[in-house]
Amino acid sequence: MALHGLGKVTIGVPNVDDTIAYYTDFGLEHHGHGVFATRNGGEQLEIVHAPTRRLVELTVAADDPDDITATTARLTRLGTAIQHDGTSVSAVEPITGTLVHVAVRPRIVIEPAVSPTPYNGPGRIDRWGRAPFLTRTDPVRPRKLGHAVLGSTDLETTMKFFTDGLGFKVSDYMGDKAAFLRCSVEHHNVLVMAAPVNFMHHTSWQVDDIDEVGRGAHTMLENNPERHIWGLGRHHAGANFFWYLKDPAGNFSEYYSDMDTVPEDELWSPEVLHGLQGLYAWGPPPPPSFLEPDDLAALMTGAHSAKG
Repeated sequence: MALHGLGKVTIGVPNVDDTIAYYTDFGLEHHGHGVFATRNGGEQLEIVHAPTRRLVELTVAADDPDDITATTARLTRLGTAIQHDGTSVSAVEPITGTLVHVAVRPRIVIEPAVSPTPYNGPGRIDRWGRAPFLTRTDPVRPRKLGHAVLGSTDLETTMKFFTDGLGFKVSDYMGDKAAFLRCSVEHHNVLVMAAPVNFMHHTSWQVDDIDEVGRGAHTMLENNPERHIWGLGRHHAGANFFWYLKDPAGNFSEYYSDMDTVPEDELWSPEVLHGLQGLYAWGPPPPPSFLEPDDLAALMTGAHSAKG
């Protein structure tokens, strides 16, 4: 696969300073002016001002200029207006208005390599003595940006932009309401969902294992319990462990680990997941505010006002 993951997200929010403080607590490294880096992926988040919260820009990573040429050709066949400079191509997703860049970026390498976490099970002893997670005292710092989730008022058109235009592949569907799309070996890098208004649902950040998911969330909630949205649980689609929190602008952010992978040369048949299967395999049930964020009505009102 010529594309190999997400490079960066730029999120627009009305309360920049509060949101910067949140993602600093979340474990991302603030480089100043709202730009954040992950542990292994470099600068992968930027917070900018916007009247309402939204995904402003999304960068998709490609291997080389030939991949940019191929993406340019796909977008041109789709009839999409583009800007192209040889090492990147940019286009606006026509429904959500998100500016998407496909740019040549090096593949993310997890260094130093993470040793497998030893787990004991019935009749199987992989470790002796106290569990090693007890010695982890450093703050949880996400390794990389994993995926972003967009609500679109025209699911078919937005999906077509990512698949036919950019070259993403479909991993699974949530009935006829959403699609999990990948541009890497991970199960999904973008999820597009049908929504009454265009909005950003969440971003997701990879940590080492389920203990890091729990430790990260515990720290975030210790003095700010209002940040909790949903978790701990495990998804069916992607099979990753998850815990969702909410930033001060209303965007959800997810710690995740243990995502399904799809080798680039492996045949993969998308499943159509129905009901709760599309949401999770186990864990507490999702709260109503996860399915329909509390500010959705306000976002709809704002969108109608802007059109008027």
